[in-house]
Amino acid sequence: MTVDRETLETARRSLHGVAELVLAGPQYRQNGTIRLRVTDGGFGTVQEPALRVNGTELVAGDREIPMTGATCRELAAAAGIEAGAAEGLYKDGSGVGLDDVLGVDAAAAQYIEEVFGQGLEALTRFAPETTSVLWPEHFDLGVSLDEVNYGVSAGDAFLDEPYAYVGPWEPRQGSFWNTSFGAARPARLLTSATAMLDFFIEARDRAAHDRVRPLEHP
Repeated sequence: MTVDRETLETARRSLHGVAELVLAGPQYRQNGTIRLRVTDGGFGTVQEPALRVNGTELVAGDREIPMTGATCRELAAAAGIEAGAAEGLYKDGSGVGLDDVLGVDAAAAQYIEEVFGQGLEALTRFAPETTSVLWPEHFDLGVSLDEVNYGVSAGDAFLDEPYAYVGPWEPRQGSFWNTSFGAARPARLLTSATAMLDFFIEARDRAAHDRVRPLEHP
């Protein structure tokens, strides 16, 4: 990763805000789902309104609207919709206000989008019969399989850079599980879809064997 952390954080937060307030919220109000998808060069809605992010621009039909320097309210208005999160579905979110000015550095956006692309390829190979979802509340791409969540996050309060993660629904024990929710590895250490896939495969195998055993009483 050649982008400094502050620039990356600003871009991640801005993209997260657009995902939540410009794509998922309007889609939920129109079609009842907040699910998003990873696309070539970015991410987009799965139903109407047909919107997607491509690099540093919001694409609405034949319009390409620059995100940097704009607010989510302005982006939505330019696309002919009303911005706003899906109300009452989750407590977490981007923390971006409708009138916060966005900053999406091109290199930072490209890095985040490349990580999501690698994650999509890895998850598709790992669980080909399961559709990967980009969730707007946490801005992470994931699937659930056999009561274990697998995915890729763009970064958050836990780790301020993109990372791959595995979150068993029930605790596991062992050195592989290095977080309170399971296991995580920075994307900069998993530099290909194959490396991410290997991480998911190892996690699946360990999850099957590293269950917390109940205490034995004499």
